[in-house]
Amino acid sequence: MRGERQTDSGPGKRARLRAAIAVAAFAALLIGLFAGQPDDLYLWIKALHIIAVISWMAALLYMPRLFIYHTDAAPGSEQSETFKMMEQRLLKVIMNPAMMISWVLGLYLAWSVYGFVGGWLHAKILCVFLLTLVHVHFSRAVRAFQRDENRRDARFWRLMNEAPTLLMIAIVILVVVKPF
Repeated sequence: MRGERQTDSGPGKRARLRAAIAVAAFAALLIGLFAGQPDDLYLWIKALHIIAVISWMAALLYMPRLFIYHTDAAPGSEQSETFKMMEQRLLKVIMNPAMMISWVLGLYLAWSVYGFVGGWLHAKILCVFLLTLVHVHFSRAVRAFQRDENRRDARFWRLMNEAPTLLMIAIVILVVVKPF
């Protein structure tokens, strides 16, 4: 393994395997929690939801930074190929699983705790939907960069870097303050 670069296929396969093991462990924990029905199930689900959201946000905040640097790399260059690998792994290994887990656990909490009632909850779900649209936009950008077809400049990606931040601020305020 000495001398193996992170852009080689081996590290990518190992990263996917570690991600699959982590998702399987997460699923096993959830199944165990639902099967055992502990008195503090709500707190466990809430904690796991927060962990998934933090992971999703970290990826959403990092991806446009990669795009900013990738725009400066010449298509086909070694640097460009490295960014392609980083973007692909971030999307597949962290961003997609974290988004799915965030949605599933969040909807479970919205249903089981709040019965989908509350203006703040509806506004939060709208913001999470908008965050998901940002995720989809970034996913499409990863595919465009993979094909060397990015048409956006670094300034655009700097602005897009703010979208997840603004939505996160709104979501946190809605959840904590419940203003309406």
